[in-house]
Amino acid sequence: MGAEKVENIASKIESLLFLHGEPLSIDRLATSLSASASEIEVGLEDLDVRYAAPESGLRLVRNGHGVELVTRPENAPEVEAMLVADREETLGKATMETLAVVAYRGPVTRASIDAVRGVNSSFALRNLLLRGLIERRSNPLDAREYEYSPSFRLFELLGVGSAAELPEFDALSRDPRLAAREESVAAEGSENEEVSEAEDTEE
Repeated sequence: MGAEKVENIASKIESLLFLHGEPLSIDRLATSLSASASEIEVGLEDLDVRYAAPESGLRLVRNGHGVELVTRPENAPEVEAMLVADREETLGKATMETLAVVAYRGPVTRASIDAVRGVNSSFALRNLLLRGLIERRSNPLDAREYEYSPSFRLFELLGVGSAAELPEFDALSRDPRLAAREESVAAEGSENEEVSEAEDTEE
């Protein structure tokens, strides 16, 4: 494998990890970049070398089969200061939209949240997690992704005992338009996986 290709893959891996905002598996990265697992590993090693430089503010963290992009530990005081400032600010429109989807549709995956909102929700989700307004756990149906649910802290702040006590919960949580968008995205994901499996078989 040429050095140019390795660097190109490393750059693409970096972009995907930054955009996704959650751990990604080697298999998921390989599928997304049409690369082999060994090529992904080489790309990750290249990123490790880059991030080892003192001027880098990022690090790679591996947890089982997942890989995640995180901030450099030495920069923790500055990062924490900004996070505290963010928590004290009023929630923006995008974050409020994301919170509403999680509150009324949770437990819900990020892909479903993105489908409902029509845009990437990774930064809004990270903001809500930092504020303790939502919770994240592994999806029991797919270990490669997470599910998001409203937290007890959110219920306390809203003065309700559960999501069922939210205004118009029955109508909004079962809105057929939202369900249709989620099913559409899920179907597209299944088709992509079938295509990938077929390609793997042909190879």
